[in-house]
Amino acid sequence: MKHLYDVPAPAKLNLFLHVTGRREDGYHLLQTVFVFIDLADRLQFELRNDGVICRQTSLPGIDHDRDLIVRAARALQKATGTAKGATIQVQKNIPAGGGLGGGSSDAASTLMALNRLWQTGLSRWELQQLALPLGADVPVFVFGQNTFAEGIGEAFTACRVPGHAYLVFQPRLGIPTPAIFTDPDLCRNTPLVTVQDVQQSLSLPISEASSLSQPAFFGHNDLEAVACRQHPGLQQLVDWLDVRQVKARMTGSGACFFAPFNSYEDALQVGHELEVALPAFNQGASVPVERIIAARGLVRHPLHDWVKN
Repeated sequence: MKHLYDVPAPAKLNLFLHVTGRREDGYHLLQTVFVFIDLADRLQFELRNDGVICRQTSLPGIDHDRDLIVRAARALQKATGTAKGATIQVQKNIPAGGGLGGGSSDAASTLMALNRLWQTGLSRWELQQLALPLGADVPVFVFGQNTFAEGIGEAFTACRVPGHAYLVFQPRLGIPTPAIFTDPDLCRNTPLVTVQDVQQSLSLPISEASSLSQPAFFGHNDLEAVACRQHPGLQQLVDWLDVRQVKARMTGSGACFFAPFNSYEDALQVGHELEVALPAFNQGASVPVERIIAARGLVRHPLHDWVKN
């Protein structure tokens, strides 16, 4: 095997995100459910025998040697002692800095793809250990299933999630994660829930209260209130959607929001209606919406079977 083409790196959504405490070292304790969607970056890998890791694609604002893709490849080299290298290209489709995990997903797909291309044979657990120093969200992509995560985001339990579709709203805004977590008004004492609580709630019948038949949300995102206070334009977006009977929630630390739907067809229909109304909203919005993206939820990561458990 000399190359791997069209390797997907899917985006994630946080169906809810509860901050349940903070450790003495400053790390926040969280509970969340990660769901993968079919919005994905695409990578390709060409085998090299000189040990060089080269990202051929120029990514504005991302230094080559600090890129998570390059760091992931070098971490796998160091852990396995392989003399092989790779030339890597990436097509970015996931909005950067939106809470969709694009950089983390690219790193995880790099670990799984090069583990296959280089035939280094690391297990899923071993790859997760390599992933953790790269970033808090990288291990969940290696775990490869829709996941109930807790602690500082490193304790995983596979979680059954209905096969919903989603609209993702991309505001013209990037939010630095530290600005949210250091805010003094961030709620840090949300009561603990269990994976059983989540699965039971998500399996309830679709509410008929809305003509759009949106599935009900579970819990909330504790980071959303802080983000909307720091950036009132985000609250404008939530209110605009609410008037149109579309319930949306922020993913991660933002700035992207998402709305779940019972089917991809419903998401497309509502997305089209919102696209028609979007220019008028953007004209008066302090934070315009750049894109509305329809996406399908995934049962598991597309590269799940590339890694042995």
